[in-house]
Amino acid sequence: MSETVARSGVALRARAEIDLAALRANVRTLRALAPGAALMAVVKSDAYGHGAVPCARAAVEAGADWLGTATPEEALALRAAGIDGVRIMCWLWTPGGPWREAVEADLDVSVSGMWALREVVDAARAAGRTARVQLKGDTGLGRNGCQPGADWAELVGHAVRAEAEGVVRITGLWSHFACADEPGHPSIAAQLTVFREMLAYAEQAGVRPEVRHIANSPATLTLPEAHFDLVRTGVAVYGISPSPELGSSADLGLRPVMTLSAAVALVKRVPGGHGVSYGHHYVTPGETTLGLIPVGYADGVPRHASGTGPVLVGGKWRTVAGRVAMDQFVVDLGGDEPAVGSEAVLFGPGDRGEPTAEDWAQAAGTIAYEIVTRIGTRVPRVYVNA
Repeated sequence: MSETVARSGVALRARAEIDLAALRANVRTLRALAPGAALMAVVKSDAYGHGAVPCARAAVEAGADWLGTATPEEALALRAAGIDGVRIMCWLWTPGGPWREAVEADLDVSVSGMWALREVVDAARAAGRTARVQLKGDTGLGRNGCQPGADWAELVGHAVRAEAEGVVRITGLWSHFACADEPGHPSIAAQLTVFREMLAYAEQAGVRPEVRHIANSPATLTLPEAHFDLVRTGVAVYGISPSPELGSSADLGLRPVMTLSAAVALVKRVPGGHGVSYGHHYVTPGETTLGLIPVGYADGVPRHASGTGPVLVGGKWRTVAGRVAMDQFVVDLGGDEPAVGSEAVLFGPGDRGEPTAEDWAQAAGTIAYEIVTRIGTRVPRVYVNA
């Protein structure tokens, strides 16, 4: 497209085009890598910035057995949108959370400690329904999850008693890798050993889980011994490689789902020695043309990519000239004069020679997860291949 235009034909300042056909293809690719396991499509953080409800529906259409969110509010929003008939798990709880609402919405809730088990048991009793509970063990990541040993024994013991009363159903046992995106890291084997030990203890105590799971996107792609009964695929669903060490998206058979573009807002000639943007960290080396791109850090364009962020304008890679501002940044067009309204592509799959989210991650010194997740609500999502 020569212009950034909505499907209605109205020109847009910027847009994030979400290719749902690519998402469905990624889900099918990931399912094929773990043929003996169910697949969870993680749609937390508004589906990594892509739009939770449309992406959740597309993932289920492509064969995802489960959906996953971080917060219960995210999971409840999926149910409120009419996404039923699929299991939804949420795992990031704080005291006083919406436990009863989660029980009544038939969510699978994660429990990492005794305080959470007590709250979900109380909620289940108040609702008069059995809560679906998954017990999370900390096998070495050091974040959420119950510690092995006495803490795990206490949590499992109380959960088994609550299950015997009919208050809860222990549907899963799970954990999360710390370094699965670093092939051969010694923590991977160590965590698998601890996970198997925690599983064995729980099963000896009488737990009969529906699913046991530890594999995230990188483990789904590279560690078949970690697939167990369920794999949790997050960033890979959106066609992004979990780590350059694992290969590019294309190497992994994945296609990036989001293309971020904007309409060039101004093209003008300036003399040499002309300062550009705040602080004049860029000064034109000679007479040139500048193009104004009307997105900035308020839209999620990382300020850390000032002077380094790549953009495709007029078929050529340009680089952010000077600082990224709140609403806009400038590129040096080197004398070229594309029409105002021409498309500037910040990132996409790379098919047309445009940068990718990974290119922006390298420019900003971060990871591609952050690049797509941070794209703000001022940028409309336009869904294609729905």
